[in-house]
Amino acid sequence: MSLWFIFLFSLLCLAARIRSEDYSDVTVIVRGSETIASTSDEFICATMDWWPPEKCNYDQCPWGMASVLNLDLTNPLLAKAIQAFSPLRIRVGGSLQDQVLYGTPNLGSPCDPFTKVSGSLFGFSQGCITLERWDAINDLFLNTGAVVTFGLNALQGRRQISRSVWGGPWDSSNAREFMEYTVSMNYPIDSWEFGNELSGSGIGASVGAEQYGKDLVELQTIINELYGDSRKPLVVAPGGFYDQKWFAQLLKVSGPNVLSAMTHHIYNLGAGNDPQVPNRILNPQYLSRTSDTFRSLQLTIQRHGPWSSPWVGEAGGTYNSGSRLVSNTFLNSFWYLDQLGQSAKYDTKVYCRQSLIGGNYGLLDTDTFVPNPDYYSALLWHRLMGTGVLSTDISGSPYLRAYVHCGKQKGGVTLLLLNLHRSMGFMVSVRNDLNVNLEEGQGIRRDNVFVHGLKRTVSWVGSKASDGYSKREEYHLSGKDGDPFARTMLLNGVPLELTEDGDIPPLYPVEVSVNSPIYVAPLTIAFVVFPDFEAEACGR
Repeated sequence: MSLWFIFLFSLLCLAARIRSEDYSDVTVIVRGSETIASTSDEFICATMDWWPPEKCNYDQCPWGMASVLNLDLTNPLLAKAIQAFSPLRIRVGGSLQDQVLYGTPNLGSPCDPFTKVSGSLFGFSQGCITLERWDAINDLFLNTGAVVTFGLNALQGRRQISRSVWGGPWDSSNAREFMEYTVSMNYPIDSWEFGNELSGSGIGASVGAEQYGKDLVELQTIINELYGDSRKPLVVAPGGFYDQKWFAQLLKVSGPNVLSAMTHHIYNLGAGNDPQVPNRILNPQYLSRTSDTFRSLQLTIQRHGPWSSPWVGEAGGTYNSGSRLVSNTFLNSFWYLDQLGQSAKYDTKVYCRQSLIGGNYGLLDTDTFVPNPDYYSALLWHRLMGTGVLSTDISGSPYLRAYVHCGKQKGGVTLLLLNLHRSMGFMVSVRNDLNVNLEEGQGIRRDNVFVHGLKRTVSWVGSKASDGYSKREEYHLSGKDGDPFARTMLLNGVPLELTEDGDIPPLYPVEVSVNSPIYVAPLTIAFVVFPDFEAEACGR
């Protein structure tokens, strides 16, 4: 059966669905005269964690052989999944990061893996990575073109003052020797991250911002010495949950030319066993709450450290290894893509998804390495959404979320639409603000509130499209058999599955006349590329 037949059949079914179900008219106005923020080219990022197979939550142990120390680095599906992004940023880090030793010549103790130890931090002993394993990991990174952020142990040498508070200066000797080896092997580390979830009150352990800032200065000094005149990796930190006063103090103490990015973590959907997770994903008011965090961090950096930039260093939606009923299903892509859209509006440069593989929230299945639905959501974002972020005004229901970026490959703009409604479809008309006159625009307010007084129009993107022959490209995503909990995602009605050779399948759009409305069915997602959209900010 040809793809075109499937597309035609899907369109006929779509027409029938529109006639048989409720739908609402929505107008999206794109403001293309200037960007409101920007991301980096490697905005999409995924993590490799340290958790061993014994990591268990809620009577399940979902990590298997997915640790930095035991992952099958030779699995061809792993390499192909990374290569498809060309490039993918990978952040190596996680909860056990501050218990990792590096198997350098002067370590002075055996280089053993993590073992379960009752009463210790996170229930595990210190663990060690051998230089041979580090070589193998870098072979994977070099062969796949990955951009690497590596998280260093920031607790080494400190003493435990109270139950969760650690004090004293960082002992950098083991990390320095590990970094020195990395430089000698010409392994291209893009950034060194310092610590994991030690900010504020911390998770398991915490370190004061004053000492943390001094340690960052030492780390920057080590990097300057080891890398000399060659390109120097960035210093990023603290890799923890956002605490405004702590983050501001860290910038003040470390000072300019040290901390290039402030990394923070987000697990805003709750515990992995919480039955309310699906409802939270489909609640637009709940999803919007994280905007307060993005906005506050952006302002903190502007006021106290404008040399830095915000990164999301780790985000899995649900904590404690994710939700086995939600995190690896199509439904999770509503949360994930909305997070990418929200964070980008506040100048977030990198968004690291927990995880590439491992737990319930891996982009790849822990056992089979087959991509989960969120993998394809991430890949489509990476290929279609450019770095320039544009502002939108939107009429109608809050259950339709809209984000617009400059196009990635073909110019113009790319629109991301998320329909969170369980039964209502949306007929979306896209307008260029250059073509909205004063009378039509009365009552327009920004930030996804209702727009009153707008006349219903067809899609109109500027004079280039006025001849009616211009096309747009649509990528409609849905769960298999209409099931939001499906483990298989459909693209324009076609299941996204690996080829017989294990390759990532081609991601074909449907071409549609630019002057027709966009229909977004209930509980579906659409990327829409307008290659001829007149957005002045995207042509600079």
